[in-house]
Amino acid sequence: EVQLVESGGGLVQAGGSLRLSCATSGFNFDRYAIGWFRQAPGKEREGVSYISTGDERTYYIDSVKGRFTISTDNLKTTVYLQMNRLRPEDTAVYYCARTIVENNVWYALDTWGQGTLVTVSS
Repeated sequence: EVQLVESGGGLVQAGGSLRLSCATSGFNFDRYAIGWFRQAPGKEREGVSYISTGDERTYYIDSVKGRFTISTDNLKTTVYLQMNRLRPEDTAVYYCARTIVENNVWYALDTWGQGTLVTVSS
């Protein structure tokens, strides 16, 4: 059974940091890109960052470049999203999923989990 479980969210002041974790199981990690998505209140879900776990290529949307870093653990079962210099506009529920990106459209291959809430206060 494919599972991706998010954790690590919380309340932080603007300028602070959080590290999100996506624990995975049930599939061949190296065959997929794993993406982080977020959905802010009243907004559509958007892709934030992904890592191609086979060759560890990474991608970030412009609004998080230089502030967020995506990585995997040595066992390649967990994907992290280190978020620094957080801004109030980063407030959202963050989700992870196996991801395909085609023509700049992000597709999640998995049913959305609970996500993890990140709240950045000003």
